[in-house]
Amino acid sequence: MAEQIFHDHESDHGHRAKWFAGRVAVYGILLLWTVICLFPIYWTITTSFKLAPDVMKGNMVPWWDFTPKWKGWDSLGISPKYWAVESTVREEFLKRFTNSAIVSVSASLLAVVLGSMTAYGLSRFRYKFGFMRNPDISFFFLSQLILPPVVLALPFLVLYKELALLDTRIGLILLYTLTVLPIVIWIMRDQFLSIPVELEEAALVDGLSVWGAFVTIILPIALPGMVAAFILSLVLTWNEYFFAALLTSTDAKTLPVMVASQTGSQGINWWSMAALSTAAIFPLVIIGVVLERYIIKGMAAGAVK
Repeated sequence: MAEQIFHDHESDHGHRAKWFAGRVAVYGILLLWTVICLFPIYWTITTSFKLAPDVMKGNMVPWWDFTPKWKGWDSLGISPKYWAVESTVREEFLKRFTNSAIVSVSASLLAVVLGSMTAYGLSRFRYKFGFMRNPDISFFFLSQLILPPVVLALPFLVLYKELALLDTRIGLILLYTLTVLPIVIWIMRDQFLSIPVELEEAALVDGLSVWGAFVTIILPIALPGMVAAFILSLVLTWNEYFFAALLTSTDAKTLPVMVASQTGSQGINWWSMAALSTAAIFPLVIIGVVLERYIIKGMAAGAVK
C-alpha cells in the first residue's frame, strides 16, 4: 500500500514537471516572438535619439552604448527645445500629419460603410449577373487585390488629371476607399454570415423593415467586426506610400511621403526619418490599445453561432 502511494506521488510529480516544462516552453517561444516583433519599433524609437556616429556604429542600448539626444526631434521642430519657437519644419510636419489623418480616417469610414452594406447584401440575398452568383461576386471583389498598384499608376494619373483630383485629399480618399474596400467586404461578409438569420426574421415579424432590422438588430452584433475592419483599413491607408507619392506634390502630401524624403547632401537623415516614423506609429498604437477589445471580438466573429 505504501509502495502504491509512493508510485502515485512520483507519477503526479512527473505530470506536474511535464506541465511546468510545457508552459515554460510555450511562454519562452511567445516571449521570443514578442521581442522579434517589437525590436523594429524599439530600433526606430532609439534611433530618433541618436547622433550620426551612434547610428553608424549600430549602438542600441540608451545610456549604455550611447547618450540619448534630441537630434531627430530637433530636425522636426517638435523637441522640448524648439516646441515654443516658431518652426516651418514643424508646420510642414503637422500639415502632413493632418493630411494622413483626414485621408486615412475618411477612407476607412467610407470603406466600412460601403463594404458593410455590400457584405450584408451578399450574405442575405441571392444575386445573378450573367454567369456570376454570390460566391463569384465575392471572389471578384477579392481578386482586385491581386492587381499590382503599379499597373494602375498611369490610368489613375491620367484620370485624376482630367478630373482635377491631383494633389487633393478627396482624390486620395476615393482611391484609398477603393483600395481597402475588398478587404472590408470579405471581413464583414464572414461577420454577417455568423449571425443567425432567425434574428432578422423575428424582427420582420415584429413589424420592422429590412433596413430597420439591419440597423437595430444586426449592426450592434456586427460592431466588433466593423471596428476590426476599420482598424485594418486605417493601418493600410495610413502607411500607403505609392499612390500618395504619385498623385500628390504639395497640398495633399501625406506622412509616409515625408518620411521617405528625409535625404540630404550627406545621405539619409536616419535620425529625422526615425523621429518621423515614431510620430507616425504613435497614433496607431493608441488606437489599437483603446479599441483592443473590439479587435478581439472581431477576430472571434464566428462565436455567435
